[in-house]
Amino acid sequence: MGGINIGRWIGSGVAAGMFIWVVEGAASLLYMEEVESALAAHGLEMGVSGATLMLATLLSLLVGLVLMFFYAAARPRFGPGPATAVKVAVALWCGGLLVSVIGYAMIGLYPGSILVVWGIVGLVEMILAALLGGWIYREGPIRAR
Repeated sequence: MGGINIGRWIGSGVAAGMFIWVVEGAASLLYMEEVESALAAHGLEMGVSGATLMLATLLSLLVGLVLMFFYAAARPRFGPGPATAVKVAVALWCGGLLVSVIGYAMIGLYPGSILVVWGIVGLVEMILAALLGGWIYREGPIRAR
């Protein structure tokens, strides 16, 4: 049994990360006004600059790469395919976004309604990104289809 196909890992990770970036951008339109109001209530404001957008892009890519690394690593144990992609996505969501959302709830920075939306959107985007990346990722050499 071979190791992780580095080329496919990077390709699937970039695809998953870009999917996450697009969904995050689109979803933010749903709650941006409420986020800004919540921050203003604490005397804070959110500035979106070129550097912020670049950081968001890099973080989305990092999440996609990590997601697909763990998918590739889980394939030998759980088998290739959608079920493994979903398991990996849910595990990473629990260990990452869910923990962050609970932390925000504990400090009371954002209203619960925003946190619920973030949690749901994050879970759905993570699962869909894992399915997309899992569809792209294969072990062995890259061949024309």
